[in-house]
Amino acid sequence: MRLDKYLKVSRIIKRRTVANEACDAGKVMINGKVARASANVKEGDRIDISLGEKTISVQVVSVKETVRKEDSQTLYKPI
Repeated sequence: MRLDKYLKVSRIIKRRTVANEACDAGKVMINGKVARASANVKEGDRIDISLGEKTISVQVVSVKETVRKEDSQTLYKPI
């Protein structure tokens, strides 16, 4: 699954366009490397996002195309 779509589906970032802009600005990293919005996300990957002064680090647990809002946090594990 594309990185920008994963960030939206998992609700780490609320909108896909915002996720796309964060990737273009170099604020999103997968496994320690700056990632583009089109990067492929798979189980076990570590995603680091720098938003302002806040840094979010998560590990991908599951990749699903669609999930309910209540189940979105089961897709990742905070680090």
